[in-house]
Amino acid sequence: MSMIPCFEYKNLTQRERDELTVRNNDTDHKIRSQVESIVKSVKENGDQALISFAKQFDKITLTELAYRQDEIDSAAGSVEYQAARSLEIAFNNIYSFHKTQLRSEKKVETSKGVTCWRENRPIERVGLYIPGGSAVLPSTFLMLGVPARIAGASKITVCTPPQSNGLLNPYIAYCAKLLKIDTIYKAGGAQAIAAMAFGTNSIPKVDKIFGPGNQYVTLAKSLIQTISTTAIDMPAGPSEVIVVGDQTSNPVFVAADLLAQAEHGSDSQAILLTSDPQLIEKVQSEIEKQVATLPRREIAIQALQNSYVIKFEEREELMSFCNNYAPEHLILSVDDPESYSRLIVNAGSVFCGHLTPESAGDYASGTNHTLPTSAYAKAYSGVSVDSFVKKITFQQINEEGIRNLGPTVEILATIEGLDAHKNAVSVRLQEIKNN
Repeated sequence: MSMIPCFEYKNLTQRERDELTVRNNDTDHKIRSQVESIVKSVKENGDQALISFAKQFDKITLTELAYRQDEIDSAAGSVEYQAARSLEIAFNNIYSFHKTQLRSEKKVETSKGVTCWRENRPIERVGLYIPGGSAVLPSTFLMLGVPARIAGASKITVCTPPQSNGLLNPYIAYCAKLLKIDTIYKAGGAQAIAAMAFGTNSIPKVDKIFGPGNQYVTLAKSLIQTISTTAIDMPAGPSEVIVVGDQTSNPVFVAADLLAQAEHGSDSQAILLTSDPQLIEKVQSEIEKQVATLPRREIAIQALQNSYVIKFEEREELMSFCNNYAPEHLILSVDDPESYSRLIVNAGSVFCGHLTPESAGDYASGTNHTLPTSAYAKAYSGVSVDSFVKKITFQQINEEGIRNLGPTVEILATIEGLDAHKNAVSVRLQEIKNN
């Protein structure tokens, strides 16, 4: 029996095809009900709710919610040289890629005497959620902290689940040093999202929350948008990948890429789309070999049970399915990735060619790994410097400009029956005429 179910596209009905693109459905609303209860408790009880949830979910009794500076310093100081150097390389690459995104725009004279332009302003108070459930992710700290710093956010609040030993993860601490962030809070899950959305005695309220997470975190982010004044970056989590392969693909690489995604969590999804039936057999065999050696093999196996392979006859129908799925990660593991990439409409991040694993983007190539999941890539982009700024429009009109544009505005205001709008122009034209 194959570890991943296999389908043939031509044998699937349209309904079956659509159903295959649906993931992370909370059909019985069980997760939503739990998340609503957690958010309500944090909103009403603040720190006490966070301490209670830490004991319930993280199996730790907290006496304070913030790590002390000496705890952060001590943890960061324990990071060995090679790990520290790798985090620094990742930091520098992420910084180099994101720094180019901070651009000023030119002023535009839309008509004689009328000038319009946009200017960036940082979102002042941002909250970064760094997952720490089955795997602690210092890479996510860099992916969120670097663009926040480049954008100029004045207050950066960081929440990450507490470890059972009460100590801060050394790699999280080292990233905090690289990012010049000196406050980290011991809060995880939906309760951390609620804390940053509403504020508690210990954790300040923020204007926008960033970061991936499991279904509980993702639902909490969606919920707080509707009941608070705090925005979110996007729905991000659980993680997913589509690998596109053909007769030129290396089955060892393809299997490794699928398993790299599967080990994220039991609710992750790893999908292979291909026109080559031989590749399917080779990949299935290779997965069985590679998964046996993974420390997180039980998690990976559960994720693979949520995953599948589809065989296609035509490239266009393959990419049509891919665009409908709108994957968080899309790996084009073929000799000619350009022939596929020009057909891409919906994807979070794309990895082109045999030597471009998704894990490179997860850690150190420079692009951001906080990406839309669950088909939200149809409407959302991944995190960037733009995510941390507001773009404010400006306009300035001189005397020539109001004389030229004023009559047009008067007519349009009259059409809409808004006389006060018309009058705001008319009084200025009259003043110019009088003078």
